[in-house]
Amino acid sequence: MIDLDKDVKYIKGVGPTRVLLLNKLGIFTLKDLITYYPRTYEDRSKPKYICECRDGEEVLIEVVACSGMTNVRLNGKTMQRLMVRDETGLATITWFNQTYLKNKFKIGEKYKFFGKVNIKSGKVMLNSPVFDIEENNKNTGRIIPIYPLTYNLSQNTLRKIMESAIEEVYGKLEETLPQYLLKEYNLENLNEATKHIHFPDEFKDFNIARNRLVFEELLSVQLALLELKNNYITEEKGIQFDKNVKMSDVINMLPFKLTKAQLRVLEEIDNDMESNNAMNRLLQGDVGSGKTVVAMCAAYKAVKSGYQATIMAPTAILATQHLENFKNILKDLNITCELLISGITKKKKSEILEKLKNGEIDILIGTHAIIEENVEFKNLGFVVTDEQHRFGVKQRTKIAEKGKNPDFWIKKIERNRNRDYENDKKLLFLGYTVLHFWGQDISKHTDECLQAIEEAIWDTKFSDTTSVYDISEE
Repeated sequence: MIDLDKDVKYIKGVGPTRVLLLNKLGIFTLKDLITYYPRTYEDRSKPKYICECRDGEEVLIEVVACSGMTNVRLNGKTMQRLMVRDETGLATITWFNQTYLKNKFKIGEKYKFFGKVNIKSGKVMLNSPVFDIEENNKNTGRIIPIYPLTYNLSQNTLRKIMESAIEEVYGKLEETLPQYLLKEYNLENLNEATKHIHFPDEFKDFNIARNRLVFEELLSVQLALLELKNNYITEEKGIQFDKNVKMSDVINMLPFKLTKAQLRVLEEIDNDMESNNAMNRLLQGDVGSGKTVVAMCAAYKAVKSGYQATIMAPTAILATQHLENFKNILKDLNITCELLISGITKKKKSEILEKLKNGEIDILIGTHAIIEENVEFKNLGFVVTDEQHRFGVKQRTKIAEKGKNPDFWIKKIERNRNRDYENDKKLLFLGYTVLHFWGQDISKHTDECLQAIEEAIWDTKFSDTTSVYDISEE
């Protein structure tokens, strides 16, 4: 089994500079890397004849060099020009200020070029295309993944790193779905899906891989929601935030009106925070639906109730954006917000840690840097993980441990799950059939619950086995 938590710096092709660039994209581990999926793909697999090229389209041509590289001075720049041909015509390949290409091409040899076509006076030209010699498919002759990049990391560089990572993990990834689900829904195994989502041989390979990964993502969300539902009411108590602190203080500061959905969710969260039950809430919504504002209002209530709050985002860019939004809205409400990311200076980081420990920072926003051992809160009470699927259970548990009793109960959930598992195992060993029902389902969906019981009875084939049905409020 492979260590997916291995630091990305140990991946082939990743040096000190590239580590920092990858970190800025939220890529810290091998798992982060292989789950950093392409945003789109370029089909460079189907060549065209030169006579078929149309102005403005991106094409792959397979040609023979029919001239040496020539240099032309144009508007103070040096243009490198190469003439190529196939059986249907001629084309001109051009580059600007790429003198290192001078001896790259030999007359009579075959090459593949992929780029945008520019037709002037009937002449076909490709400016600064990617290329390969005939027998290679490094940059051409296949479907190429295009990744979301913001920093000074090229597509070619990231693809090389990703190829090394996929080569390292292929065949070694532990399957996360049971075999019966793979068979029932005709899903690809995890190793093949991981390979094909990055480097599909055909677009059908991408679709098959995507279906598998989307299925697993949706299943994980549903199981997480079910787990939260089944463990919501417990004997353990959480923080009971001040009922006199109103989220409307923040809402009234906003330069826009909240939607009905936002107001409904805020009311639910407000009720959760004012109760003495621990809150562990999953907030889902499309990009731009206003999840950050909801988190801001909740964090405000926590702060004004005497606690600190923290927001953990997967990337430095997103964390910085959150900080700006929080500061703009909360600046007149006497709330101190700070940013903690890996890129800040040691002096600045030391100042932040000292203020955080002393309680001078109300809301800390950052990346993985928040869960470092030396990050100490005075009184952490409210935690938000943005894009929580990007963080592992261990990471979320680490931040939970930084508060005395924050509304982030990963350990509680795991403990209750283990308790139920052990109890169910004992009952099953004794010959009982165990069914779990959420209390409100019994009152609202009685017929469905009865049907489930009848089906369970039928499955036992009317044996003499005693059956127990858990119908209590969880």
